[in-house]
Amino acid sequence: MAVIVPVNRAYDPAYGAAVTLSPLVTRVLANNPSPFTFYGTGTYMVGQTALAVVDPGPDDPDHLDAILKAANGRPITHILVTHTHIDHSPLAAALKARTGASTYAFGPHGRDETGGVRVEEGGDMAFAPDFAVRDGDQIFGEGWTMRCVFTPGHTSNHMCFALEEERAFFPGDHVMGWSTTVVSPPDGDMNAYMASLEKLTARNDAVYYPTHGAPIGGPHDGLGRNPQDYVATLIAHRRDREDQILARLKAGDGTIAAMVEVMYADVDKRLHPAAAHSVFGHLVAMTADGRVATDGPPSPHGRYRLP
Repeated sequence: MAVIVPVNRAYDPAYGAAVTLSPLVTRVLANNPSPFTFYGTGTYMVGQTALAVVDPGPDDPDHLDAILKAANGRPITHILVTHTHIDHSPLAAALKARTGASTYAFGPHGRDETGGVRVEEGGDMAFAPDFAVRDGDQIFGEGWTMRCVFTPGHTSNHMCFALEEERAFFPGDHVMGWSTTVVSPPDGDMNAYMASLEKLTARNDAVYYPTHGAPIGGPHDGLGRNPQDYVATLIAHRRDREDQILARLKAGDGTIAAMVEVMYADVDKRLHPAAAHSVFGHLVAMTADGRVATDGPPSPHGRYRLP
């Protein structure tokens, strides 16, 4: 039986409003809905006196104004970026110019996706952080402490942030509650993504605040999910996808397009290109460990078989 991920698509898109989620966390939603961003980018503001902003979002003057309004005169001292897709990082430059805040992230964007098919928001090639952070680093502000948790996979530079005072976790796009995550080679790496998911199961975070969609865990999760159990389900779901790929290969489906038609028959066909890239991500990993064979390097348009 297929593993069912308990996604939550209930969401009130109160664009531009400051929504209080905890004593230290407020969310402001950007008006950039899409098949990849759900209702839009949720920018988080952390602190009570001086603030950190997590994922400032797209280059949108209205969203910048909404963030500054939500700050209500309090200084913004830190800008934290989980990764450099254009729905997450571009507004950092304008926000820094208005506030003087420093930017923190793993580093610039990695390699672009290939294939000419849009499967997620594109890369922000202009962003480079003031401070390059690494796994385990701490970032200190007034009344809050963020621990950096490196989670490559969705992108090669994906960094999560853990708010130690509230056992709250900001997973960016690594874990989302409304959908599974696109892992698109060459910058996306399925083996790295799976290892990064496993890493989270050993943590004791009480609530996740993804950049898209509602929280996972805590009082604002309408499904009452536990973050670690949810991550374990994501891992099982990915392993189930691998089993489905092996079953399709056994049935004679040698191309990604043929696999997607069967594996994602109940999914909106507009999302099949994104599904194809995730299947390709699995196939790259599965050819690397010898479970699947292909002629030459793995390709989105290649033919695959059992070894």
